[in-house]
Amino acid sequence: MAEETHGACSTSKSPAIADIEHAIVADDPREWSRARKLSVVATVSAASMIAGLGANIYNREHDDTTGLDSPLGDIAAISQIEEQLHASSGDISLSLSLFILIQGGMPLIWSALSEFWGRKKVYLVSSALCMLGCIVAALSKKISVLVGMRCIQAFGSSAVMSLGAATLADIYEPSQRGTMMGIYYSAPLLGPSLGPILGGVLTQGFNWRATFWFLAIFVGVCVLLFIPFKDTFRRERSLVYQSALKRRMAIESAKGSEASSLSQVTAVSRAIPPTEATPQCDTPGMSKDAIDTLARDRDLEKQQQPVPTDPEVAAPLNEIKLSLADVNAVRPIVHVLRRLNNLTILTASGLIFAFSYSIGYTCSRTLANEYRYNALQIGLALLAFGVGSLCGSVGGGRYSDYVFRKLKARNGGVSQAEMRLESTMVPMLFLPPSVIAYGWVCERHVSVAAICVMLFLAGFFSICIYSSTLAYIVDANTGRSSSAVATNSAFRGFFAFVAAEVAVPLQVRKPSGLSLARRDAIGDGGLYSLWAGLMLLSELLILLVWWKGAAWRQRWELKEHGPS
Repeated sequence: MAEETHGACSTSKSPAIADIEHAIVADDPREWSRARKLSVVATVSAASMIAGLGANIYNREHDDTTGLDSPLGDIAAISQIEEQLHASSGDISLSLSLFILIQGGMPLIWSALSEFWGRKKVYLVSSALCMLGCIVAALSKKISVLVGMRCIQAFGSSAVMSLGAATLADIYEPSQRGTMMGIYYSAPLLGPSLGPILGGVLTQGFNWRATFWFLAIFVGVCVLLFIPFKDTFRRERSLVYQSALKRRMAIESAKGSEASSLSQVTAVSRAIPPTEATPQCDTPGMSKDAIDTLARDRDLEKQQQPVPTDPEVAAPLNEIKLSLADVNAVRPIVHVLRRLNNLTILTASGLIFAFSYSIGYTCSRTLANEYRYNALQIGLALLAFGVGSLCGSVGGGRYSDYVFRKLKARNGGVSQAEMRLESTMVPMLFLPPSVIAYGWVCERHVSVAAICVMLFLAGFFSICIYSSTLAYIVDANTGRSSSAVATNSAFRGFFAFVAAEVAVPLQVRKPSGLSLARRDAIGDGGLYSLWAGLMLLSELLILLVWWKGAAWRQRWELKEHGPS
């Protein structure tokens, strides 16, 4: 035991590795072939569509704020659910709101688990959980069961939203991440556009239960894809894992020292009379202090170097096994949020995502109530926003990498995460005008073709910016990428929830008596003029991070790691 303790403690003398992201690992995912990497991207991207499809595969057709039945008619899934399960509109609203909240917050738990279990195990468990929720929802006879299963679906589908970006960070260098993040994020962007179309077709051809059977089959296919999936996680490159391992090593080392000291004191006490005891017998007390000191709840993530991989040093460490008791979902999130650059960019990212959610939600109502579109027609119109978002995600990601590489070369081969944000300056010029134009095109009830054009432009410019902020969140949190992306998911889930609750009251007012007036003081024009102001605010926050982010980040890194 003494030898094992010495070996464990000797790790503190190992040379520091400045960049844990490039620590030497076995079967380095970044050395995989291009085909193998693309297969990982394709698998994760396909699974990421679950969240978008699950949230949008059925829409509410009855306008509670006006008292009108929109022409989505009897084919709408929710009308069937209300009739067959004797559900109220409040029950339906609760299921939708809970889905958004859980899908936004639960990645914090999946992220922490992935730092110990690895990505593959979390993908399998979460996808299986989501599939179970879909199957039980399709068989449900009570609205309470359906609401509960929607929560299970949200819980299971939320994992890929945070781990997908972390998985790409595992296999790609920073100079390649913008492009791959854009490709990856284009898949979930299609969910809000394809969901209403699929939901309308399935409900019209069968019934509302068919939507959940479709989701169950789709998720089941994803589970099968994850079975041969090669895990990309490497614990040597995870600050969260290394921190937990060092805490456990410190405790085990102190316990070993105490046990060794107690055995020595016991042997001495048998040979020497109590009256001849010397102060050396205070060793056990000293060991207790050592335990208190070594096991103290301190920031062990200051030590960015991973545990050494030298067989002579690492051999005794392999015996140390971490369990779920070592999982701390709060600590990594605190480390992310206490950095001002993270807090600022997460706020900006949340606002952009909330806008994307709001425009899809309110556009459905506008097309249904003002243009008398059915579910299929609404879905086809919303494809304009989905296609624009897809183009913005892929094109914006490639442009982000181009700008990043150019600035890195200009800086003598030295890169900083904030360089990537310079790529957002061009789309920043066009996003607020596109948002205002969309709002007033809807307000004046002009041709649907004009609405589709504005949807495409708003989707293109907003996601072009968002994809760069997502890549920055990963780049700026080396060793904590999954925790950072999970925190981003929580921010955007919260902002989307608020947007969903606020958008409709601002867009449409409740009827007064027999009056069916459907506009309040602002309508679509006023609502999206307000959103344009919020988009301008988010752009200013991004520019602030571009300007001051490096200084803020380096200041916290100095506090965490100490002066070199």
